Amino acid sequence: MVIELTSDLIEQLQEHAAAAHPQECCGLLLGQGGQIIEVQPASNVHPAPQTHFEIDPQALVDAHRAARNGGPSIIGYYHSHPNGPAKPSQTDVAMASGDGRVWAIIGANGQLRLWQDNPGGFEERSARLA
Repeated sequence: MVIELTSDLIEQLQEHAAAAHPQECCGLLLGQGGQIIEVQPASNVHPAPQTHFEIDPQALVDAHRAARNGGPSIIGYYHSHPNGPAKPSQTDVAMASGDGRVWAIIGANGQLRLWQDNPGGFEERSARLA
């Protein structure tokens, strides 16, 4: 599976990560199928935001409600690793549900990598600029 997104969306993700530093940023990836059409920043409500993330539950409820009313679907999530690589951490692996959603991870150097949370574990996905 190739994930399609625009360079503007990549820039938005990188800017959110830079603005949140030294804490992890997080948010939602909205779209359809393998196409991300919007990123929706959310508050990181985890008690240790320097090393963990938890998307504000109200942001999730609001996005699901908007999708039911004809808006784009949640196809995944994003977060940053302010002091680490753009790959799933041990915590990410432990928290994954295997639901097939896309995870975008922004590393300490601003690099963005895309992963799919499959039942057998995370699999890296290629990005194609739309």
